[in-house]
Amino acid sequence: MKKKNISNSESYIRMYTQMARIRTFEDQANKLYLSAKMPGLTHMYSGQEAVAVGICEALKTTDHITSTHRGHGHCVAKGAEFKQMFCELLGKEEGYCRGKGGSMHIADQENGNLGANAIVGGSAGIATGAALSAKNLNRDDVTVCFFGDGALGQGLLYEVMNMAALWSLPVIYACENNLYGEYTKVEEMAAGELTGRAKAFGIEAFELDGQDVLAVNDLSQKLVARARNGEGPFFMQLNTYRYHGHHIGDINREYYRSKDEEKYWKEERDPITNFGEWLVKENISSTAELETLRNQVNQDAADAVAYALNASYPSSQEVDMHVFV
Repeated sequence: MKKKNISNSESYIRMYTQMARIRTFEDQANKLYLSAKMPGLTHMYSGQEAVAVGICEALKTTDHITSTHRGHGHCVAKGAEFKQMFCELLGKEEGYCRGKGGSMHIADQENGNLGANAIVGGSAGIATGAALSAKNLNRDDVTVCFFGDGALGQGLLYEVMNMAALWSLPVIYACENNLYGEYTKVEEMAAGELTGRAKAFGIEAFELDGQDVLAVNDLSQKLVARARNGEGPFFMQLNTYRYHGHHIGDINREYYRSKDEEKYWKEERDPITNFGEWLVKENISSTAELETLRNQVNQDAADAVAYALNASYPSSQEVDMHVFV
């Protein structure tokens, strides 16, 4: 963690709150799935909170992001509300996509979230297109394309990075390297350096600790400002870890990663715990204040779940609305 900046104290507390909101949202989503109240699968973001929050804290509401199948964290970090998110997960009318997108296709246009995507690497073209649109319209919007290490096996990503480099587009490709592509270790499926893929196109690439929200935010602030100034694109490799399995039903994971490894990341490298300890050490907050904050977040999430469970489903007459065909 870097040294404190008193003028940034409000931002630090906001980042801590947002990380707590993501963790709490995922805990509630897990409970909904295990109690058979939520249809379909979901992919938990727990453990990776510093990436979404550190980056989105550097963005304006009018800036855009594209997300992944593991996208709840990005949605929360970009400004989404619990009620609409839980309604979406439960297929309710008040959800961000009127209950039709669900966990893997949630979007929040008002806050600049162009949507999650169930296709690995599927949003890379959308993000690059948004950046091209901003440049052609002389807007200063920046787009961040979140994707996992598994997307490095998708040709689409390389096609659009090539275009972005040729046209100097205001887009940041944020690779969340959580060490596993589904059940395969990254080193077993990706040869060479991950950043080398971007460097081949002449794109500046950076590798950093994705568990350190201040490091993520510091670099993001700099790259976003440069992208607004026409210096993009950029590539960030953020080394992080997912606490749960590939999806919510991936419970017995010892055949591809050990319990000791999971214990190490949870106990030694937890982004929320470590950031909270730093806030207390730097006298920005107290342990009691952070506990009160977490309790309020937990209550907000519980209230939102109760609201969503009682919310209405969309009318059956909407079955052919909001679709292309």
